[in-house]
Amino acid sequence: MTGCACAASFAAAGVKVMLLEAEAIGVSATAKSAGLIREDFDASFQETAAAHGLRSARLLWESMRRASLDFAAALRRFGIRCDLTPQDLLHLARAGGEAGRLLRREYQSRRDAGFEHTWMTPAAVARETSATTAGAIRTRGAAMDPYRACVGLAAAAAARGAAIHERSAARRVRAGRKHVEIFTARGTVRADVVVIATEAPIADLRALRRHLKPQHAYYVVTEPLPAAVKREVGARAAALRDGAAPPHVLRWLKDGRVMFTGADQPAQPDRVRAKVLVQRTGQLMYELSTMYPPISGLQAESSWDSVHHDTADGLPYLGLHRNFPRHLFAMGHGRHGAAVAWLGARILLRQYSGEPQKGDELFGFARILKDR
Repeated sequence: MTGCACAASFAAAGVKVMLLEAEAIGVSATAKSAGLIREDFDASFQETAAAHGLRSARLLWESMRRASLDFAAALRRFGIRCDLTPQDLLHLARAGGEAGRLLRREYQSRRDAGFEHTWMTPAAVARETSATTAGAIRTRGAAMDPYRACVGLAAAAAARGAAIHERSAARRVRAGRKHVEIFTARGTVRADVVVIATEAPIADLRALRRHLKPQHAYYVVTEPLPAAVKREVGARAAALRDGAAPPHVLRWLKDGRVMFTGADQPAQPDRVRAKVLVQRTGQLMYELSTMYPPISGLQAESSWDSVHHDTADGLPYLGLHRNFPRHLFAMGHGRHGAAVAWLGARILLRQYSGEPQKGDELFGFARILKDR
């Protein structure tokens, strides 16, 4: 998604673009994602402010909010049919313990910073979702088919002159004084700048691995909910995110099924991934039943895992790294929803054009390297 968003954005601005995709467009992490366009990061605003200062936190989070609106508008402008529909996200605190108090403090910190998020009382959450909670933060957003959106962005880029090459993995990247060379199995590409829009660093970028922690996330999709169950689980209008560590995200699909994700853990070796997936599928279905007891007994229709990379402060890296000239990076974006793809595309285009906006520099690696 991020690579295709960059290609479409750069090509629309008149930049000559070549997109190299190691596999087929959209079939890996993008197709496996929840397809949510969020206006906030999958992180704590309080912790962001504590780590980087309140002013920087405001700039970072406001940039994400604008990107969520701009991305939905761009999908419509490009004429991409991807089942784009409004869908808010409710950040839930389970009833009992300190969860409600902590979530309320997070809400207040966002409101004090000027963000128009909404607090929902336990009664209001119950009316909408039938879930028992200590309250929730409501944020605006949308949902879509991520694969169709990704392919649509690739088509939009191609229509504007971008060259798209699937199954063309970049094996090495070498930056010189005047250009950068990207080596593939069948040839070499010479360019002014290379955009690295991938979760995992390639071999030449192994120095970045200390800033990225690979994680496996797990997903299940249930069989369609029976009519009686639908009546018991509420309006099914908003996606849900709880405060577990790691968090779960629930999305209601339009065909009456439920997508439920979570149970993240450090990336597992290939030899045990299938076995672990079976275990995590059962775990997710159990955890889903504790959130919605009426769903208990339903079967998982499909399940899969996906690799994402956590960053040092929970926020993506979008921009420059002082040790890699002629490189622009969009990494560590897997947990934050689809809007971060467009956020990265716009930040990197402004960086390439020499017209950065206030706050763009905060997304680069400098924010975690400044004290080193």
